[in-house]
Amino acid sequence: MRIILLGAPGSGKGTQGPILARHFGATHVSTGELLRHEIAGGTELGQLVRSYVQAGELVPDEIIFELLRVPITAAAASGGYVLDGFPRNLLQAEEAYARAELAGVNADAVVNLAVPDDIVRERLGGRAAFGRADDSDPDVIERRLRIYHSATEPLLDFYGSRGLLVTVKATGSPDEVTAAAIAALSDRLPAH
Repeated sequence: MRIILLGAPGSGKGTQGPILARHFGATHVSTGELLRHEIAGGTELGQLVRSYVQAGELVPDEIIFELLRVPITAAAASGGYVLDGFPRNLLQAEEAYARAELAGVNADAVVNLAVPDDIVRERLGGRAAFGRADDSDPDVIERRLRIYHSATEPLLDFYGSRGLLVTVKATGSPDEVTAAAIAALSDRLPAH
């Protein structure tokens, strides 16, 4: 089973990804966690990634594709994946869709965790206390929201036109969002 999670920064992808992966017997693959691991490791790639993250910019596509290649291939071969944080723009989505189609590992569903901007601002503003200070700067939050609306939001039409999109209201408690996502996905995914 293969799921892609979409949503604005702070929509709950990092919370819901591991839960949905456990529920459906898949591997959670978080682009954000992979990037933070590189940064924490102080690798050359991590230093490059840090410069983009600190500026509130998206990490370039070629870096992301290389970062995800091994984890996605391994997950697809061992029960599927729940991917969060990728793709983030239409070019990434088109390229990833084409590559996955050739490999026979396209997503079964794309879950959009829908949340209004004011809740995103509130959630991200509180992340500094949890070691995510890069998210709590108001200028960075606004830049990330602008990037989301201009670059990532168009993916809803891309996946919707392919019959893959499931939208889940992500304003409730984490448990409520999980229940709504599982219910929506259970109706769409093949029985295991």
